[in-house]
Amino acid sequence: MMVQFLEIKEQHKDALLFYRMGDFYELFFDDAQAAAAALDIALTKRGKHLGEDIAMCGVPHHAAEGYLLTLIRKGFRVAICEQMERPEEAKKRGHKAVVKRDVVRLVTPGTLTEDSLLDARAHNFLCAYGEVRGEGALAWVDVSTGAFWVSPITRLRLGPLLARIAPREVLLGHGLCEDLRPTVEEMGSVVTPLSDASFDSAGAQARLNAAFSTASLDGFGQFSKAELGAMGAVLEYLELTQRGQIPHLSPPRQEHPGAVVRLDAATRRNLEITRALSGGRAGSLLDAVDRTLTGPGGRLLEQRLTAPTTDLAQITARLDAIEWCLSEAGASVHLREVLRGVPDMERALQRLSLDRGGPRDLAALRQALAQAADLSGRLPKDAPSAIAQAQDSLRGHEALRDLLDSALVAEPPILARDGGFIAQGYAPELDEARTLRDEGRSVIAQMQARYQDKAGVGALKIKHNNVLGYFIETPATHKDHMLGEAMAEMFIHRQTTANQLRFTTLELSELETKILNAASHALELEKALFATLRTAVLERIGPLAQAARALAELDVAAAWADLALDREWCRPDLDNSRQFKITKGRHPGVEAALAREGTAFVPNSCDLSADDEGATPLWLMTGPNMAGKSTFLRQNALIALLAQAGAFVPAEAAHIGVVDQIFSRVGAADDLARGRSTFMVEMVETAAILNQAGPGALVILDEIGRGTATYDGLSIAWATLEHLHDQNRCRTLFATHYHELTALTERLGGLATASVAVKECENEVIFLHEVRAGTADRSYGVQVAKLAGLPEVVTARAAEVLKTLETGAERPTSQTLLDDLPLFTATPTAPPPPPKSDVVQDRLAEVLPDTLTPREALDLVYELKALLDEG
Repeated sequence: MMVQFLEIKEQHKDALLFYRMGDFYELFFDDAQAAAAALDIALTKRGKHLGEDIAMCGVPHHAAEGYLLTLIRKGFRVAICEQMERPEEAKKRGHKAVVKRDVVRLVTPGTLTEDSLLDARAHNFLCAYGEVRGEGALAWVDVSTGAFWVSPITRLRLGPLLARIAPREVLLGHGLCEDLRPTVEEMGSVVTPLSDASFDSAGAQARLNAAFSTASLDGFGQFSKAELGAMGAVLEYLELTQRGQIPHLSPPRQEHPGAVVRLDAATRRNLEITRALSGGRAGSLLDAVDRTLTGPGGRLLEQRLTAPTTDLAQITARLDAIEWCLSEAGASVHLREVLRGVPDMERALQRLSLDRGGPRDLAALRQALAQAADLSGRLPKDAPSAIAQAQDSLRGHEALRDLLDSALVAEPPILARDGGFIAQGYAPELDEARTLRDEGRSVIAQMQARYQDKAGVGALKIKHNNVLGYFIETPATHKDHMLGEAMAEMFIHRQTTANQLRFTTLELSELETKILNAASHALELEKALFATLRTAVLERIGPLAQAARALAELDVAAAWADLALDREWCRPDLDNSRQFKITKGRHPGVEAALAREGTAFVPNSCDLSADDEGATPLWLMTGPNMAGKSTFLRQNALIALLAQAGAFVPAEAAHIGVVDQIFSRVGAADDLARGRSTFMVEMVETAAILNQAGPGALVILDEIGRGTATYDGLSIAWATLEHLHDQNRCRTLFATHYHELTALTERLGGLATASVAVKECENEVIFLHEVRAGTADRSYGVQVAKLAGLPEVVTARAAEVLKTLETGAERPTSQTLLDDLPLFTATPTAPPPPPKSDVVQDRLAEVLPDTLTPREALDLVYELKALLDEG
């Protein structure tokens, strides 16, 4: 057995080998030590090898998925080695023969299909990047759904695209691993090296034609050699990991550069599109707007938010679908009621195509097709194009639905080997086997009654023992009758005892064989019927995949409509102009959070539209921290993103010229792992914006230059602002605390100023969260520090220093500060005296409102007024 293990392990050196032994997957040697540490399970030993104990650990096969998930998350690859025959079959070759085993699947982060190992509302992508003569391409596939994409791409754009796709695993040729591994791992993906030959375009073309049963790929598009190589590498890897069992894949969809809005990794992080800065989904844009009811709908919604389109026709079609759902309230409500119970067709189909599906996957298809028929019958023929196309895809599946409905029980088991999933009456032979299995005694009793009538012997019995099996027994007094010529044609004499005669019949022998094999025969019949049903599904897998996609489309449209109605979002007006006018816009995430607390969001307008002379629309934002500048910046970027995802937006009105890039530099964080300070990270992200942003971009920048000396930061912010205005010429929101930058409005024609209003009352600052034209006169940093809870002695001292700095005719020297404000030698300022007692407040503190009668409340008002008059 260990020889067999070592032979199989030699073929899978880079994976943990799950070696099936009865009801357990066992691991040996180094695999056992690594798995025991990763899974926190006991490490034992079994036998010796080269004089050393063999380390061993194991996990139950029925609970293996949970252990697999832990190992995959910790970066391991796992080879699943199954027993390919029963022990009884092995013994036929000799009593010491070892059961045949082989690896049936290689489990890797990018090839998972089990529901328990996947997030139902997120894709699980496997990517491959290849280059041919300087041209690069990225192919990505979700094995659990069959979605297949490819795009030509440069190395410069590889990082942003990986940030958008968020693949679990990236395939690279050996020649590219060293250069690109840091880029891939920075995105949180696992690198899997492949031979450079795996990316050969000629071999790839042959693999693709074989996979899609085509003679040419021209029907899918014109692909470059680099694109063919990347797609071919994906297919080769799937053949390797699935051991030749290629999953159903949709025809590859080519994504051309510029087809979607470009967002780099920093922008995605700063805008918190799918993940909040805290690291989880909660608090992200996706979390705030996701009202989809199905897994495929949730995945489609995430795809649209991470890759907003620049295609106006596509955006319009999506907005029309939402508007139809809003106008047809009754149909939309019914639509969402039906969708609430629709299972995940996409992943059920993929498991069946990989022969990993079970009866419950067939039942999921049956249920989904029934609900699809319900929806297609209720949707009107004159609906917008997106709804009409979905309706067409939901039709034509009646025969398969009826087949599954008649074949399956209401609640089938997960696994086919458990049996009991084929409905009574569907297969007569199976019904007979089940009857024999479950009601063998009743069948024997019925046969006994027939034989008693035919023989005319009421004492005739059918009995059973371990030697003869089933037999017919009559008293010896009926010997002459039973051995007579008339009975001899039916009853075959087997044995005579002192008091009994024993017989059998051909019918009884056959029945005995059936009864003894009934359980296994019934299970084999069910397995055969399952294979037949699976084949029927796979014959229509293309149309079924389209139906699954249609249900997801309807789910997203209805979810957007529900959100728009609930939060009073508007339909944006999009065109190819340079307009960007948002009327009373709101931040979707912040608004939702405030609504849960019962607080209203203060809306603000923004107009970055270019004038007739083509001046660059650029706003310079000033105002204190905590006033809402960052929220205002982010909300306008998110409104643009939502609009181009095809959604209504949180505003009273919105007119947006299509944006092809969104760049965001908001917030501060260091990157210690790569030796980058906060300021260095800020400069790298700013450099990316200045080098890449074009006229169609939307840029939001917050407090550029704050991480270094004041004059250095001011200089960098000044030069950055000029470059954005003169060179990039893109729509920009630029927030700063450097009030000196407002002087640029005199020289830069496309620069306007705006500030976030505050109100100062008795040395306290009240944030109004209103954006107004003009500049702020100060930053109110000391007041914000006081709100944050700094000791009062510190904020009072800070106010003194600030006053000295602001009233100086010129920049004070260090010596001046030491002379005028002896920070280090002076006696610390004494804490301020406690506030005087307020008699009115003291009296109110004594009042318990719930105990007051109306007359007592009125008397209290007069009493408080008298106390105020007394001073």
